[in-house]
Amino acid sequence: MRSRKQTPPELNGDHIDDSAEEPDSAAVDALALAEEAEAEAAEAEAAAAAARARAKALRLRREAEAEAAKAAETVKATETVKATETVAQSDDDTEQDDDADEENKEGGAVAEESVKDSAGAERRGVRIPLPSWKAVAAALTILIIAALLAVSGWMFMGHKKAQAEQQRRAEFAAAARQSVVTLMSLDYNRAKEDVQRIIDNSTGQFKTDFENTRDDFVKVATDSKAITETNVTATAVESMTNDTATVLVAATSRVTNAAGAKQEPRAWRLSVDLARDGGQLKLAKVEFVP
Repeated sequence: MRSRKQTPPELNGDHIDDSAEEPDSAAVDALALAEEAEAEAAEAEAAAAAARARAKALRLRREAEAEAAKAAETVKATETVKATETVAQSDDDTEQDDDADEENKEGGAVAEESVKDSAGAERRGVRIPLPSWKAVAAALTILIIAALLAVSGWMFMGHKKAQAEQQRRAEFAAAARQSVVTLMSLDYNRAKEDVQRIIDNSTGQFKTDFENTRDDFVKVATDSKAITETNVTATAVESMTNDTATVLVAATSRVTNAAGAKQEPRAWRLSVDLARDGGQLKLAKVEFVP
C-alpha cells in the first residue's frame, strides 16, 4: 500500500499569514489625508457658496433700496408739483380781493416759486411737458391773423375818416359859394326878396347886424336901380370842424344900371365863416381880403 506524501501546511492553505490581514499604514494615512482634503474642499465650496449668497443678497438689498429711494423722490416731486399748483390756484383766488401792488407781489412770488419748483423737478428727473411745434405754429398763426385784422381795421377807419373829411370839405365849399352869390347878387326890382334871402341864409351876429340895417340896404339898392351879377371862380377851405369852417372865396361881379350900361367885371377875394344852424350851413361872417 502506497503511502501518501504529506503536503506542507504553507502549500495546502492550512497556514495563514497574519501579516496579510493587517492593512498597510501608509495606505491608511493616504486615505485619511484624501478624506480630510475632500472634507476641506467641501467646506471651502460651502463657504464660497455662502459668500456668493451673501453678495447676491447684498446686491439685491442695494437695488431694492435704490428703487425705494427713486420711488420716494418721484412721489416727493409729484407732491411738490401738486402743492405748487394748489398754491397757484389759491393765489389766483385771493388776487381778486387784493390791490394792484399786492397782486404784483404775489404774482411775482408765485412765478418765482413755480420756476424753482420746475427746476427742482427737472433735477429730480421729473419731465415737464413742453408745448409742441403744432401748438406754437397755431399760436403764431392766430397772432398774425389778429395783427392783419387790426391793420385792416386801422386802414379802413383811416380811409373812412379821410372820406368823411373830404365830403365835409366839399359841403363847406359849396355852402360858401352859394352864400357869396346870394350876398352879392342884387336886383333893385326885387330888393326886399334878395335882402330877406340873405337874412335867411345867415346866422349869429352877422344875421343880427344885417336885420338891423335891412331897410337902409333895400333903399340903397332901389335908389341905385342896379343889378349885380356875381360869379364864384374858386374856393378853398382854410380850416374846419364838424360844424364850422373858414373858406376863402374868389369871385367876380358885374353891375348893370337901369339904362343898360354895364361896368367892367370886378374881382373880389373874401374870407367867409360858416356855421351849422338847424342842420344847414349858414353865413356867419364875411371879410374882404386883399
